[in-house]
Amino acid sequence: MSRFYTEDTIVAPATAQGRAGIGVIRVSGPLCTQIAAVIAGVLPPERKAHYASFKNKHHELIDKGLILYFKDPHSFTGEDVLEFQLHGSPVLIDLMLQAIIECGARLARPGEFSERAFLNQKIDLTQAEAIADLIAAGSAVAARSALKSLEGVFSKQIRALVNKMIHLRMYVEAAIDFPEEEIDFLADPKVEKQLQEIENDFNTIFDAATQGVILQEGLTVALVGKPNVGKSSLLNYLTGQDTAIVTPIPGTTRDLLKEYIQIEGVPLHIVDTAGLRQTEDVVELEGMRRTQDIMNKAERMLWIIDATEEPIENLDDILKSIPVNIKDYSRITLMINKIDLTSETARKMNMSGMTVIYLSVKTGQGMEYLQEHLKSWVKVSEHEGGFIARRRHLEALEKSRQALIQARVVLKEQSAGELLAEDLKAAQEHLNEITGEFTSDDLLSKIFSEFCIGK
Repeated sequence: MSRFYTEDTIVAPATAQGRAGIGVIRVSGPLCTQIAAVIAGVLPPERKAHYASFKNKHHELIDKGLILYFKDPHSFTGEDVLEFQLHGSPVLIDLMLQAIIECGARLARPGEFSERAFLNQKIDLTQAEAIADLIAAGSAVAARSALKSLEGVFSKQIRALVNKMIHLRMYVEAAIDFPEEEIDFLADPKVEKQLQEIENDFNTIFDAATQGVILQEGLTVALVGKPNVGKSSLLNYLTGQDTAIVTPIPGTTRDLLKEYIQIEGVPLHIVDTAGLRQTEDVVELEGMRRTQDIMNKAERMLWIIDATEEPIENLDDILKSIPVNIKDYSRITLMINKIDLTSETARKMNMSGMTVIYLSVKTGQGMEYLQEHLKSWVKVSEHEGGFIARRRHLEALEKSRQALIQARVVLKEQSAGELLAEDLKAAQEHLNEITGEFTSDDLLSKIFSEFCIGK
């Protein structure tokens, strides 16, 4: 295993700020043995907790507690690592940090411990990101999925797919290098079979990663429609509080109101929007511009219609009234609200491939259909192998998918071995971006800068 060498020794608190029963300070780098000798007066046996008095270099007592020593490469960072456990007073933590810095260490940047673990090949990039996701997990489902990523479930699937691509590339490139054999290797059914297996495995991983991104980021759900159709009332119902002002006056909501809820352990970002109508009011026009912007960005939309005003027999007319270029109508759910003022009954149905729900937010009629529908959006599989993922993973997977699509075109239509090999190589490199085997320094800096101090 290659080793990332650094002359810097870094230090940071590994526990959150504030008063607590215990505080942990982590040190990593070549000065660990000297720091242990000065602060604790002893270098303890590896991986053995040792009780000691902690003093600064002027021999002034700071506190008493435990010190642990992890010798490289058998540590989280792959370097010598010390952990000091002392009372969790912010004053004591600061005094210890100052004492360790006086011994030659410097304060760690956000994520620098995890970055060193990655550079020393103790973890790959998806595992490093999973550390931050595990800390930030907002539900038990997200925590379990992040832990699976940390254990390498996602990485193993990516590497298995990469190995299949390498195996097929080896066959293709070997045939290119030995043209005297006069074998039409592209006509060999084994090539198409292996490519199909790669595509099948890829689709499975892509679907799992998509669910993983939902766990990590959640879904943005926009509440849209004309004024006074019940958007703000629905926001208040979903959040369980009076978040939005509800009045019979059109145009009450002029800006985006954003609230966070959880459905089945998955975050939903609910956005109440300005009602869409003809107006000359400058402020209201800006609100509608923002509404259309969030409609383009949201993963899902609840398009709310007043049952007392609009007939919904003709779905095409309703869709034409939606002022946004939407190619995927599965993102839209039509909600026919205020059925308590009509003869309509609460129900859920399908109209030309779009879900339609008849309900009354005011009386609660049909709200169970909406709850079931929301749960179907966030249905996350917890089967063995599920993992958490990030948006950048999906972007890399999509680039890899496009390279595979091109590879199939080359195989079927052009019979060009060199081009097939290049497309497979491109698909492989995009997958390597996920695990960090092929990653720019700028991306690494961005990823680790989002970590908390001490990780």
